[in-house]
Amino acid sequence: MSYPEPRYLGENGEVSAVFRPVDTTPELESPSGDRTHYLATHATTGGEFGLYRVDMGPRAPGPSTHFHRSISESFFILSGAVRLYDGDRWITARSGDFLYVPVGGLHAFRNESDDPASMLLLFAPGAPREEYFEQVAEMTRRGGEELEEFRVRHDSFFVD
Repeated sequence: MSYPEPRYLGENGEVSAVFRPVDTTPELESPSGDRTHYLATHATTGGEFGLYRVDMGPRAPGPSTHFHRSISESFFILSGAVRLYDGDRWITARSGDFLYVPVGGLHAFRNESDDPASMLLLFAPGAPREEYFEQVAEMTRRGGEELEEFRVRHDSFFVD
């Protein structure tokens, strides 16, 4: 195994880091109290990855079983208990637990507990997931062909 080919060819490095303070307001809040923080978007990372913090309220439903054709997805539980589906079984994941789902891997998540939960979602390579997060509830409400086209456009293929 070797490192990828260099993409930065300068001799002295550059000032290019991006800092996000902990008290930054979440970019997305749902009526149920769920919040999504855009920590590092595909635009911020030049498409290398996308990192999001999802704060789920008690009994918050998540997406049903699905897979992605072009991106992997990883889950790191910060607090609470999140039910994760790994394609074979449902696991109650707690603070510090991690699940990696390769491209094509079946997965789902939800908060079945009476307490809030928080987790990090990592997509690699980075994809424009912000539009998906912002519009998924409305598109699900609309349903039909419009929902199916939305899902395909956002590399989300549901199996149930």
